[in-house]
Amino acid sequence: DDSGDHEKTDSSHSEANQRNNTRLTRSSLRLSQSSQDVISVPHLDAPPDVKQAAERYESPPRTPTGNAPSSESDIDISSPNASHDESVTKDQKDSGSDPSHRPKRRRFHESYNFNMKCPTPGCNSLGHLTGKHERHFSISGCPLYHNLSADECKVKAIEREKQEEERSQGQNEENRHATRHQAPTPRQVRYKEKVMEMRKRRDSGLTKDQKEKGVCCRLVRIHSEHRQTHGTTREPLLENITSDYDLELFRKAQARAAEDLEKLLLQGQITEGSNMIKTILFGRYELDTWYHSPYPEEYARLGRLYICEFCLKYMKSQTILRRHMAKCVWKHPPGDEVYRKGAISVFEVDGKKNKIYCQNLCLLAKLFLDHKTLYYDVEPFLFYVMTEADNTGCHLVGYFSKEKNSFLNYNVSCILTMPQYMRQGYGKMLIDFSYLLSKVEEKVGSPERPLSDLGLISYRSYWKEVLLRYMCNFKGKEISIKEISQETAVNPVDIVSTLQSLQMLKYWK
Repeated sequence: DDSGDHEKTDSSHSEANQRNNTRLTRSSLRLSQSSQDVISVPHLDAPPDVKQAAERYESPPRTPTGNAPSSESDIDISSPNASHDESVTKDQKDSGSDPSHRPKRRRFHESYNFNMKCPTPGCNSLGHLTGKHERHFSISGCPLYHNLSADECKVKAIEREKQEEERSQGQNEENRHATRHQAPTPRQVRYKEKVMEMRKRRDSGLTKDQKEKGVCCRLVRIHSEHRQTHGTTREPLLENITSDYDLELFRKAQARAAEDLEKLLLQGQITEGSNMIKTILFGRYELDTWYHSPYPEEYARLGRLYICEFCLKYMKSQTILRRHMAKCVWKHPPGDEVYRKGAISVFEVDGKKNKIYCQNLCLLAKLFLDHKTLYYDVEPFLFYVMTEADNTGCHLVGYFSKEKNSFLNYNVSCILTMPQYMRQGYGKMLIDFSYLLSKVEEKVGSPERPLSDLGLISYRSYWKEVLLRYMCNFKGKEISIKEISQETAVNPVDIVSTLQSLQMLKYWK
C-alpha cells in the first residue's frame, strides 16, 4: 500500500513539473517576442532620457485595469498602434537598411507645455532667440523682444555655428604643433589688431562730417522714439552704442544664456508661474516667500533676492546690497508723516509722486499675498506705510493702499503686515487707521474683496471688537444697524455678517 501511495505521489509531482515547464516555455516565448518587438522600434535618434524610459518599460506597465498611463513615460512603446508601425516601415523602406539615413523622429520633453504663451505683447510664440527651437514661452528666448524676427535668429545661429567650426578647426591645427609657451599666431595677432582698431574707431566718436549731417541727433531720436513706442516690452536698441565686435560678443552671450535657460525650462527645474524667489534678505531678517511675484525675469530666476528696507530697491547679490546701503540716503518712506506715537509712524505716499517706491512695495507685498493684481499701475492709489523707528531708521512694518476716488467706497484696496511683525497687533492697527480715515471723510468703508485668509481673520476680529465695544457703551433702548454703521464707519453688510458669526443675529424664512 505504501509503495502504491509513493507511486501516485511521484506521478502527481511529475505532472506538476511538466505543467510548470510548459508555462515557463510559453512565458519565455512571449518575452522573446516582446523583446523583438521592442528592438524593432528605432531609438537611435531619441534622447538619452527617452532611451532609458524605453528600456525601463519593455515589460507591460503595471497600471490598474482600464486606467490609461499617467504620462508619456508610462506609455508601453512595445505595442505601438498600427498606423505608427506602417509609418516606421515606410520610412525604413525609403531610407534603406542604413540606420544613419533613417528619418529623425522628433521628440519633445514631457514637461514642454505647448499651451504656454510668450508674455511679450504681440508675440505669437514662434521662433527662438537661439535659432534652434520652433517655439518659445519666455522673454529671454523671444525674438520680438530682442527686435529680431525668427528667420533672422536662424540665420545668426547658422553664422555662429560656422564661426565655431572655423575656430575649432584653427585650434586643432595650432595645437597639432603647439608647445606650452607658444607666442600668438599671426592670425591671432591680426585679429587682435582688427578688434583694437574697431574699438578705437568707436571710441573716437563721430566724425566732423557725421556731426554736420546730424547723425548723432538722428540716432538719439530713433532710440527715444523706440522707447516711447514700446516702453519696457522691447529691448532697447543697442546699435551704435558700442563697437560692432562688442555688440556681437554680447549677442552671442545672450543667445547662450537663452539656450541654458531653455534647457532648465525643459528639464522642469523652472516652470511658469512657480515661485522661483524662495527667500529675500530684508534688513536684518531673512524671510521665506509664500507666493510668486512678477519681478523682472533676470531677478525672478534667482533663489534669493536682496531688498533695501528703506527705498525697497531689489538687487541680485549681497555685495550689491552692501554697496547700495553705504550710499542710500533714505531712512524712511517718502511722503508725509500723518501719524506718530512713540516709535510707530504712518506715512502717506502718493502713487503718482513716488511711482517707483510704490511699485517696489507692491512687488514685495505680492510675495506674501495670493489675491493681488496691482503691481505697476499705482498712480490712482494712496499708500499708508507703517514703520517702527530706531537709531538706524524707520523699518517697514506693514501698509495698506486705497483708491483716491473709489466708486464703491472701498477704504482698503490691499493690506499687508510683514511676516516678522505678525501677531503683534499691527494688522488690527492698520485696519483701525483705515476706518479712522473713513470717519474723517464722513464715509462708510469696507475692504476690497477677495480677502486673504489672514486678512479675513484680522477683519473679523476687528469688527467683533468694534461691535461689542459699541454695544457695551450703548445706553439707549433700541439699536439699529444703520446707526452702528454711521458711528463706526463699518459697512452694514460687514456688520450683519459679523453678528451672524457671533450668533447674535438670525434670519428665518
